[in-house]
Amino acid sequence: MEPSRTDNVTPLRGIEGGPPIRLPPRNLEAEQALLGAILVNNRAYERVSEFLRPEHFSDPANGKIYEAMGQLIEAKQLADVVTLKSLFERDEGLAQIGGLGYLARLAGAVITVVNAEDYGRTVHDTYLRRQLIDLGEQVVNRAHGADLEQPATQQIEHAEQQLYDLATTGETEGGFQLLNVAAVAAIKAAESAFKRAGHVVGVTTGFRDLDAKLGGLHPSDLVVLAGRPAMGKTSLATNIAYNAVRARIERGDTEGAVVGFFSLEMSAEQLATRLISERAAVASDRIRRGDIRNEDFGRIVEAAQELQNLPLYIDDSPALTVSALRTRARRLQRQHNLGLIVIDYLQLVHPVSRSRGPENRVQEISEITRGLKTLAKELHVPVLALSQLSRAVEQREDKRPLLADLRESGSIEQDADVVMFIYREEYYHQRSEPTQRPDESGEKFNDRMQRWQQRAEEVHNKAEVIIGKQRHGPTGTISLFFDGNFTKFGDLAQGEKLPEQH
Repeated sequence: MEPSRTDNVTPLRGIEGGPPIRLPPRNLEAEQALLGAILVNNRAYERVSEFLRPEHFSDPANGKIYEAMGQLIEAKQLADVVTLKSLFERDEGLAQIGGLGYLARLAGAVITVVNAEDYGRTVHDTYLRRQLIDLGEQVVNRAHGADLEQPATQQIEHAEQQLYDLATTGETEGGFQLLNVAAVAAIKAAESAFKRAGHVVGVTTGFRDLDAKLGGLHPSDLVVLAGRPAMGKTSLATNIAYNAVRARIERGDTEGAVVGFFSLEMSAEQLATRLISERAAVASDRIRRGDIRNEDFGRIVEAAQELQNLPLYIDDSPALTVSALRTRARRLQRQHNLGLIVIDYLQLVHPVSRSRGPENRVQEISEITRGLKTLAKELHVPVLALSQLSRAVEQREDKRPLLADLRESGSIEQDADVVMFIYREEYYHQRSEPTQRPDESGEKFNDRMQRWQQRAEEVHNKAEVIIGKQRHGPTGTISLFFDGNFTKFGDLAQGEKLPEQH
């Protein structure tokens, strides 16, 4: 029984000569052919069960039969006219379409079960068409409505999310693959990393020791960079983004990447000012105030011209939802071969549905991190998401962050492939300058002050990147140089490390 290649739509004349009434797409022949194929050979169910659901059938009775057959087959029982008899006896709707005689006709009309998957695809396609029509009507009705609480931009984002959900319904890309296929891919990745000077598998961070520890930022990974305010999260992320696009210019796709930077906190102009400050070695606050000497101006212009040629795209739209992030990232990848996504920062991303209360906020963050991980896998690029830490860090004597300090949700730790913390002891040390106690002698105070000054020199311009979790590699601490005047990170001299805490 071959399914019809048309939608079986019969135009009906409208009232008093009006336009014809269009019925939703459906293909009853394909539905019946599929059910008959499964009745004849239950193995046919395996070819369609991954993407086809009972609700995809246009005729609810056919959907019920498909669901009942699936329950029997998955329970390792035979699904045939005899075993389905009780279903027809209990359901009046099935009795109305012919009862057991209907099943017998389905089975008897089957010529071959080879086309079972084609029948299933046809049923699924007509389902998607019906859903698309329904979605279009909803969009039109909402746009005509006078709901001032949902502006047009939110309606567009909602429609984009619904379209994406519909597009991914029944996706079956991927699936099982033989181990040797995955092994060959792994060997090729290792060979590619071996040939590179820095042994980087993914996108380079531009920092020698960090790349050595991570092997670069890997495709499909969600990398979380967390820290307390003023630790330099945005500065480090901006430096990594710059290093990645510079590597793209100098070495192509081997280590570099086109970068999409979603800045939910700072404007694109502020980010550009930071990059110009770093490249021109002029303090960013002086650039903003216009406090620039003649010798500075030439370096600023040169830095700005350099940035113009870099494939770094900044989106500073506030309060983006995960669905909006996905839509814009997919567009950027399609147009410019996007290779790295940076999000500053995670807690400013909006979930699809807003809720109140701390418990619901945890659920929202969980939804966001799952969405970002899905985005990384879908586009096959690393996603670097910045995150705030809880104030619990400030209550400890040792203020180095821990995984437990991740703010508002343990799902950040769960969903992330890599969790890194940025920590600068210098920031806290400057705020602990000793003062002389009333009962303290001058000699003791001078001794304490001398030790404090010595430690200040040791931690000056130094930062730590603490890798608290790495799903595919070791954890540990990386030491970096940091110049707060120019918001610039860099490698420490070979073999140089942060001194131990006294």
